Amino acid sequence: MLAQCIRILHSAEACLLSLKYCCNVSSRHYCTLNNVISEKNIKRFIVENTEVVNGGNLTPEIRLRLFTPNCRFWHARPELWPFTDPYWAIYWPGGQALARYVLNNPGVTNNMKVLDLGSGCGASAIAAKMSGSAYVLANDIDPVAAIAAKLNCELNGLAPLPSATEDLIGLEPGRWDLVLLGDMFYDEALADGLHAWLRRCVRTHGTRVLVGDPGRAHLESHSVKTRLRPLARYQLPESVREENYGLTTSTVWLYQPEL
Repeated sequence: MLAQCIRILHSAEACLLSLKYCCNVSSRHYCTLNNVISEKNIKRFIVENTEVVNGGNLTPEIRLRLFTPNCRFWHARPELWPFTDPYWAIYWPGGQALARYVLNNPGVTNNMKVLDLGSGCGASAIAAKMSGSAYVLANDIDPVAAIAAKLNCELNGLAPLPSATEDLIGLEPGRWDLVLLGDMFYDEALADGLHAWLRRCVRTHGTRVLVGDPGRAHLESHSVKTRLRPLARYQLPESVREENYGLTTSTVWLYQPEL
């Protein structure tokens, strides 16, 4: 299961079929949206099928419920998973770099209104709140990710952060001081949409945008790369390298559409 999710972000063809920020969500997704499965039961399922991790990544001070080799679905056949693909159960290297940067530079988020776009496990949102953000919204179109992020907030002694499962890309941008997005440039069409929407955020509200990415092909080859200025680069721990096909570093970029 873990290997499948990682392959999706490393394969252009699979990415086109990905359910993250895609209109064609599966019937399993609708099942959760229609509350056939209660939030209480989903929480219990997450707790029973993940492990609390606070090491082996760039932010050992943040505790997260993730897939590990000790978890059933690390090895189980993907079709046994009852929800959409569990991107939230993996701490992706772009998100790790973003969270590390925010924790190292609390002034970036202190007293700010922050949007964590494609929040997944919620690590960047948690880092922003730990660093003094006035308001943080964790946005991911997977409702299970929103529940996982709540559990991760509780693990870190935080009240559950506000969450939204609406696809914000393409909508009128909100008045955000800062937008954080990690590991989102894994598909050309999505990259195009993000580039246009982020440009509107900056031009309309003066929003600052930070991007975390380990150097995936779709970012490196996209025109948006010319609008990114590197702020920090982090060496990935060995275990993270192994899980991500040998990627060795992850970078935090400042998005500047007028470059």
